[in-house]
Amino acid sequence: MKQPPARDQIQQPGRRTAIKTALAGAASVAFPFVWTPSRAANKRIVVRDDGGIYTKAYGAVFYKPFTEKTGIEVIGVQANAEPTAQIKSMVETGSYTWDMAKISQPAILLLTGGGKEYLEKHGLEADPMIAKIPKQYMSPYGVGTNVYTTVLAYRTDAFKGRKAPGSWADMWNVKDFPGRRGLRKYPFDTMEEALMADGVPVSQVYPCSFDRGFASLDKISKHVDVWWTTGAQVEQMLGSGEVDMISTWVSRAQSAIANGAPVAIVWNQNIWGVDNWSILKGTPNANACREFIKFASDPKRQASLVEYFPAGVTQPDAFSFIKPEIAKNCPTFEANIKTGLHIDAKYWQEQQSAALERFNRWILT
Repeated sequence: MKQPPARDQIQQPGRRTAIKTALAGAASVAFPFVWTPSRAANKRIVVRDDGGIYTKAYGAVFYKPFTEKTGIEVIGVQANAEPTAQIKSMVETGSYTWDMAKISQPAILLLTGGGKEYLEKHGLEADPMIAKIPKQYMSPYGVGTNVYTTVLAYRTDAFKGRKAPGSWADMWNVKDFPGRRGLRKYPFDTMEEALMADGVPVSQVYPCSFDRGFASLDKISKHVDVWWTTGAQVEQMLGSGEVDMISTWVSRAQSAIANGAPVAIVWNQNIWGVDNWSILKGTPNANACREFIKFASDPKRQASLVEYFPAGVTQPDAFSFIKPEIAKNCPTFEANIKTGLHIDAKYWQEQQSAALERFNRWILT
């Protein structure tokens, strides 16, 4: 299997393209295509995707086959962060650099919850193909196409001959699980991890008790050897053995494994979110986008993505076409998703400012 993607290389800063960035709408990207009447007449749609391995995979699995079937050309354009500010600008000016975008649930909330909608309602809920996608991966403004997740990863050589960690509580248990540790220097994910480490059941993490979460972080802080900020940093540390256990975006752990590092992934209590196909409000190519979304939601096509990376496929039937040894590495594999925590995007949209302010104060004390 080809090497899995390093998600944050594609959508930095941060896991799930950084909720903070999604909510702030900050991004900087060059736009090689601008909509004109001739572009619409030429049957072309431009899709913001994640670049890198994603664009390569989507090109082979979705874009090229869709063009061959429909005659509608699909252009994938990379953005280095979730481009909410750019999408707002396109809609407000009517100058469509893109027709649709692959964005997270927090970005969708920002683009539809402020009194003005910058995304089209896709209206595909009744489509036979789309109807098979579980509701937890859907919204009126987005069709779930990929699930990403944060996990606990550890070096197997560091735990040779002794019990390895299997939960966030184990990560916090320095007596029974000694070793160098790393946590993300950011409240998102880290707060959820702290609460689960303190015994909060997955089903009761939200709304987060900041008092309990920070009290839990107080217990582990002096034992954290690295507060990491980038996925590249995590992958390097896993590869070199600088840390024995660390919270990480799963793609980084998978990339380290693909490069030969003795690393294992703990799927228990993983923290997951959803990337969606979303259509920009007012694009003249909205119907072509809907046809593309239906095409890209085919289970067999989704399954083909695992030739490039362990995709978090959103069609349950896709696993009928994925080899078991590969399926177990996918975020939406039944055994993985059932023990995970679905990120509450609305909660973090409302609490981000308070969480960031308190976390930044705490980390300096």
